Amino acid sequence: MAEIEKPSLDVRELVQQADLGGRKPVGVARFVLASVCIGWSLLQLWYSSPLPFTFHAFILNDTEMRALHLGLALFAGYLAYPFRKSSPRDRIPIQDWVFAAVAAFCGAYLFLFYRELSTRPGQPTQLDFATAIVGMVLLLEATRRVVGPPLAIIAGLMLVYAFAGPWMPDVIQHKGVSLSKAVSHYWLTTEGVFGVAVGVSASYIFLFVLFGSLLEKAGAGNYFIKVAFAFLGHMRGGPAKAAVVSSGMMGMISGSSVANVVTCGTFTIPLMKRVGYTAEKAGAIETAAGVDGQIMPPVMGAAAFLMAEYVGVSYAEICKNAALPAVISYIALFYIVHLEACKAGIKGLPPRAGTSPLGRLAGIVMTLAGLVVFANVVYYGLGWIKDLFGDAAIWIVLGLLAGVYLALLRIVAAEPDLVVDDPNAAVIELPPLKETLLAGLHYLLPVVLLIWVLMVEHLSPGLSAFYATALLIAILLTQKPLIAMFGGELAPLSRLSAGWHDLIDGLGSGERHMIGCAIDNVDDGLGSCTV
Repeated sequence: MAEIEKPSLDVRELVQQADLGGRKPVGVARFVLASVCIGWSLLQLWYSSPLPFTFHAFILNDTEMRALHLGLALFAGYLAYPFRKSSPRDRIPIQDWVFAAVAAFCGAYLFLFYRELSTRPGQPTQLDFATAIVGMVLLLEATRRVVGPPLAIIAGLMLVYAFAGPWMPDVIQHKGVSLSKAVSHYWLTTEGVFGVAVGVSASYIFLFVLFGSLLEKAGAGNYFIKVAFAFLGHMRGGPAKAAVVSSGMMGMISGSSVANVVTCGTFTIPLMKRVGYTAEKAGAIETAAGVDGQIMPPVMGAAAFLMAEYVGVSYAEICKNAALPAVISYIALFYIVHLEACKAGIKGLPPRAGTSPLGRLAGIVMTLAGLVVFANVVYYGLGWIKDLFGDAAIWIVLGLLAGVYLALLRIVAAEPDLVVDDPNAAVIELPPLKETLLAGLHYLLPVVLLIWVLMVEHLSPGLSAFYATALLIAILLTQKPLIAMFGGELAPLSRLSAGWHDLIDGLGSGERHMIGCAIDNVDDGLGSCTV
């Protein structure tokens, strides 16, 4: 079989450019950018938690949080995204520092002068005028850098339309708006830039993006890929079927299509090409599976949160109604992949030595049956706890989760580590089904907690994401020392530093994934409220 050519451009570099900005500064600039990213994540966790009301400290209302959210997004956007493709990637030019500082001031203007603005509504000062005009210009430039020119052009045309209404054709003509009204509407109230879209971004979307980023850093992404290949890799067109299933499982924890595709695609696409799929079909299969992840509960794409806010339906109800279409879409894609494999005569990967097809089938059936039983036990069992113990149920559930977590880590410690395979290696051996499945069951605990507090406790999406993220942070910090302790290693506490590094990295990368989504939602507010 012909040797697979390695791509001339690293796919992770493409993701760095498209999803994270592509800029990798060094020295002080790197420290500042990382500090802003981590600080933004911690601020969002604080805002979504009950801690401000518990300690009566730094309580932010919705308007103040929207302003801080925009200010930090603009500041990080100018630092992380270069002016053009030829701009330096290892340093931040002085003009970008200036743009970032000015844009952050304009974005946080409502927070910095909240009391003053509340005493003179509808009466903007010269500073208000200057801040709004400069802020809108810098927001359009940040949109061009982060999201792309098309959205910036559309928002700019909407601004032109707002002022040029009297000179428009009769069908779309209107009386136009004055500069004073535009300034107040766009930048000094919660009806324009700081509207519903940025409110949803600050309250809900950020926490769910951060949740997915931390779960990926914990190792859940590699675990889902391994499990999918252990189940399906030996079947006809196995790598493609595994790509569909692994992307579906990744979609449960990540609402980002790009993150879903790059996590699974770097491994599945080369294997799909190896067994006989063309490069175009392999890329199309992974892309379709990754995009479908946006409608896979419980962590869905940004549109689901906007839908819940605009329509007035709870996010939990959105998740319930999206579950069946999401599953159907993956079943349809799975069947299409099977038909393509049959048409092209594509086989799966060779099974492990000493395993029989009947034994693998029995293992798959037993595993699926066990998952169904487990799901029903969790749903009805936790619902029963809620009915019996009322408000104290959350603490009982947390205690049960802690006990289950320790028990699962004891099982994980007895299994070999899940190493990341090289898809371009000469021989790819299917992972063992039982050992692979047991090696990461603790990654499902934050997902179980998220579903429970969202669907059973009926907490808000933001608070639900906070509790799930808090549990995930605890897992990130403790899983490696506890596995080392259960495995009989010497000095298990020395593994704490690795968990701490994963946590810091996850907090930083989660914020950088959020820059594009935050500015996109803000620009939507600018373009959709023109008249």
